[in-house]
Amino acid sequence: MSLSIADRSLLDPAIRRLNALRPLSSEARASLEYAMLEGVQHAGANEDLISEGDPVDSVRIVLSGWLCRYKMLEDGRRQIVNFIFPGESCDAHVFLLSTMDHTIGTLTPVVYAEVKRARFDSLLAANRSLAEAFLCETLVNNAVQREWAVNLGRRVALERVAHLFCEIFERLRPVGMVDGNSCAMPVTQTDLADATGLSVVHLNRTLQELRASGLIVLRDRTLVIKDLDALKDVALFSPGYLQVYRGGRERG
Repeated sequence: MSLSIADRSLLDPAIRRLNALRPLSSEARASLEYAMLEGVQHAGANEDLISEGDPVDSVRIVLSGWLCRYKMLEDGRRQIVNFIFPGESCDAHVFLLSTMDHTIGTLTPVVYAEVKRARFDSLLAANRSLAEAFLCETLVNNAVQREWAVNLGRRVALERVAHLFCEIFERLRPVGMVDGNSCAMPVTQTDLADATGLSVVHLNRTLQELRASGLIVLRDRTLVIKDLDALKDVALFSPGYLQVYRGGRERG
């Protein structure tokens, strides 16, 4: 099976993301590309791909668009507990559990690859570099959740929002989705508020403070970071937990 340029372009974020975590062998890349192409799916904005309590029998790898993990309280309040970006999986090993403990919903139209458990297991068993890359991704997801816990528990509003913007920028960088000092920001203020534990009013005031400080421009679904180092200082942000600068040679 040969891949067209269009096919490779669609799959590129996933390959780049995993390769940034653990250099993939050529065999691992090819095997994963074919498995993803066989399971390409589409979903519109504001759809739940899988809900809390649902059984899990496959791995979903995001190829384009933004999703979020969230929990709902009985009174309808939503807490976004993480975003999921192109190139990332919706929990590579979640099928080891009996059911989902949170919901994964789309924030924009998305394209994703659905790989059934048996196929995914065989891929990892045959390719050590691929197994290590997905394990690294799981560990990074755990590290991200720890940072989000610190964000909600200890950082003040300005630090929270600045930290979230820094993280988004650094997570999009290894998959080629930043352009200089800017990146897409296709989410609403409600989404950002639900991710930072703030009211929409408080979130709006915080965005205005970041703008007035000359740190960001947020317009037309695009985030421009005017001074990334200064924004990181405000956020008390260090990107080490994302593990995206490992480098290294291709592994066999």
